[in-house]
Amino acid sequence: MDDDFAVAGMHRRFVEALDGFEVVGVLERGLPVAEFLAQHDVDLVLLDVHLPDRGGVQVLEDLRSAGHDVAVIMVTAASERDTVRRAVGHGVDGYLVKPFSREEFNERLREFAALLASHGDSGQGDGSVPELDQSEIDRLVRGASGRAPGDLDRPPAARPSAAARSTAVAPSGVAAPAGGIPDRLPKGYSAPTLNLVGAALREAGAGVDLSAREVAAACGVSRVSARRYLELLTERGLAELRPRYGATGRPEHRYAWIG
Repeated sequence: MDDDFAVAGMHRRFVEALDGFEVVGVLERGLPVAEFLAQHDVDLVLLDVHLPDRGGVQVLEDLRSAGHDVAVIMVTAASERDTVRRAVGHGVDGYLVKPFSREEFNERLREFAALLASHGDSGQGDGSVPELDQSEIDRLVRGASGRAPGDLDRPPAARPSAAARSTAVAPSGVAAPAGGIPDRLPKGYSAPTLNLVGAALREAGAGVDLSAREVAAACGVSRVSARRYLELLTERGLAELRPRYGATGRPEHRYAWIG
C-alpha cells in the first residue's frame, strides 16, 4: 500500500518479478484494507506509515484488533523510534526503511517466503525526533519478537503499495518462545506484542504489579490491547491478577509476573 502512485507501481513490479509471489491488489488508502483482506486471500501486506486517510501503524493496530494475522512489512521512510516501537508493539513482522535497493526489497520477500515454508501451517529540547538506522530497526523488531539476530524476519501488512500472495501457506498462531512466553497463540494475538507485555511485567521486578494502563504506556500499545495480553498471560499461569481495592468503586486490576 502506498499513496504515491509511482512508488506503488514500482513495488508492484518488484513483487511480480519474484518467483512464488503474485500481486493481489494495490491500495492507496488505509481504511479499505480490512475489507480487502476479508474478500481476498492475502499472505503479506506491504504497508506505509504515511497514508492520506489513516496512519499505517493505526491500520496495523486495527487489523490486529480485528483478529487479522496476515503478515505485515512496513515499507516506509518513517524511522522515528516511537513509530518503530508502536509498529513492533502491534505485531509488525518486518520494517524496511526507504530509500532501499531493489535487492534489499527482494531479500525481505524471499526471507518471508522461506519462513513461511519453514513454518508450514504451524531528541528532546530542540523538538527533534530520534531516528533509527535500518540495522537498529532490525534489532528492535527481532528483539521484540523473541528471534535471534540471525533469524529471518517474517513480514506482515504495509502501506498502500502492494499486497502480495505467496504460493506457501501462511502460518497460523505460531509465536516465538521467549522468557516463558507460550510458543502457540490463539488467533488474534501476536508474538511480538505478547513478548513486549511479558517483558514489561518482568522488568517491573519481583512482587511489583502494574495496571493495564501502565503496561500500555511502557509498551506503546493501547490499554485495551495491553489488557487482552495481560489476561492471556494470567490464563497461561505466567502472570497473576491482583485486584487493588480503593475507597469506592470497582477494584483496579493489576498484574504481576510469576512465570
